[in-house]
Amino acid sequence: MNLALIGYGSVGKAFARLLHKKQSQYPFRIVAIQTARHGAAYHPHGLPIDPPWGPPAPSIGEFLDKAQAEVVFEVTTLNPATGEPALSHIRAAFARGLHVVTANKGPIAHAYEDLRSEALRAGVQLRFESIVMDGAPVFNLVRETLPGVRILGFHGVLNSTTNIVLEAMEQGQSLEDGIRLAQKIGVAEADAAFDIDGWDAAAKTAALANVLMNARTNPLLVDTKGIRRLTPEKLAELKPKGKTIRLVSRAHQGKEALKMRVRAEVLDLTEPLALARGTSNLLRIETDLMGTLGILESDPGVEQTAYGLFSDLVDIARAI
Repeated sequence: MNLALIGYGSVGKAFARLLHKKQSQYPFRIVAIQTARHGAAYHPHGLPIDPPWGPPAPSIGEFLDKAQAEVVFEVTTLNPATGEPALSHIRAAFARGLHVVTANKGPIAHAYEDLRSEALRAGVQLRFESIVMDGAPVFNLVRETLPGVRILGFHGVLNSTTNIVLEAMEQGQSLEDGIRLAQKIGVAEADAAFDIDGWDAAAKTAALANVLMNARTNPLLVDTKGIRRLTPEKLAELKPKGKTIRLVSRAHQGKEALKMRVRAEVLDLTEPLALARGTSNLLRIETDLMGTLGILESDPGVEQTAYGLFSDLVDIARAI
């Protein structure tokens, strides 16, 4: 299958390396890449990991027309307020009968139900396993293994950057020091304020609610407060008491409405949510038939996000 990538940052490059490694088993090839920074690259027989760049296509539509791909990967950076331009990129692919895999949570957080309907009308697949917990099978788990189960709610620690910042502050470092560490590791959003102020977690909360609970919501409707107001002194006070702080996402279907929030919560170190340290994420899903199920992803990196893209691609290849 021929693939086109929109965006080529650390995730896109890790995905290209993974495809190269698995080439003998899975003969997928990247034939086109469009980026805002480097320009565009094309080759009908597959591009190298470090491709020769030329001028960018004037529009995504023209890029996709020239790419001649079968599956489009949307791996641009997050816009939590609108989901654009990733949302338009996905729709441009649908309009051309192309399958889509996205690691960008914005479109799913803002317009999942519309995109799902548009994909069905176009006769194409839409996959997005990488948008919440890198390559951990959250959406695939529910879709493939929990028939007849209704999701009542969920809660989790879903933002790695705030974990790293809070742990740095526990050691007496400043919030800014923690952000620089997260940027060095490569887990922070392009605009780290999206992490610190809770917007990344809010987008993940909305995306989970849309897909798992048919919420038709968006990040602007998540009651969100980040960690910017916290200080090293506050973290130091909690440590001798056997407590810590994590940015926690919660959603629950009440009698009248879905309630969603993102908050910095004080947790006992013995609580399951406190297990999410460093880049680790943890999600607990509340169901009507299976009680509460948990997924802990320990110390993932960009390679795990790339694997999420790869697993979605294999899923599409098997489905068509």
